[in-house]
Amino acid sequence: MSFTVLVPARLASTRLPNKPLADIAGLPMVVRVAQRASQSGTARVVVAGDDPSIVAACAAHGVQAILTRQDHPSGTDRLAEACEQLGLDGDDIVVNVQGDEPLIDPALIDAVASELAAHPECAMSTAVHEIDSLDDFLNPNVVKAVLDAKGNALYFSRAPIPWWRDGSAGGAPPSVLPSPQPLRHIGIYGYRAGFVRKFPSLAPAPIEATEALEQLRALWHGHRIAVHVSQVAPGPGIDTPEDLARVRAVFAAQLAP
Repeated sequence: MSFTVLVPARLASTRLPNKPLADIAGLPMVVRVAQRASQSGTARVVVAGDDPSIVAACAAHGVQAILTRQDHPSGTDRLAEACEQLGLDGDDIVVNVQGDEPLIDPALIDAVASELAAHPECAMSTAVHEIDSLDDFLNPNVVKAVLDAKGNALYFSRAPIPWWRDGSAGGAPPSVLPSPQPLRHIGIYGYRAGFVRKFPSLAPAPIEATEALEQLRALWHGHRIAVHVSQVAPGPGIDTPEDLARVRAVFAAQLAP
């Protein structure tokens, strides 16, 4: 199996300006992400940036990068342009690794690519892991997923799903986790390149707008999403200065003599 990792990187960030270029142990964040992704079985890693400074930073450290438009409404739209620029075949597998996850597990990237390769009936793949905290289950910032008998996604939601009727007296939130264990969605996606190019032309789904979850557009239009169940939680991503400080501390500990 051959696949390409694409890393969309947008310079503007409300909570962390110039996030892709933030220094982590002497290297820009987006370079750290690309280096981590290159440890997977991918044929190549390409950063899709929206600013020449991102492309220049990648080039300075031997990372392939292409310049994409600044007006893309989402990372998936940026991926669609990248697939066009790279001339990828419609059946080629692409894994979208977020540009703010320098601690992503390379094995998770391989698993998401393999999941899609093993399910030709699916247009996408993604990953989940079991939730072991009631607070996470009830937290709307933790996206939950439910799967069908074949391991494909039925639905994603910010609500605590599946809702345990008998564990929720009088409609109150449950006091313990339901069984079987609920699943947390991990924000990594595999695509067939042809579907990535098609995705921006699909009409946004009402459920997508309600939940603020772009992957629901694919389900709403009848496309299947294969799901890998990971045994471990992913490394922390970076959205805020506090997140950046924590990840810098991890790298400092790893690189300490």
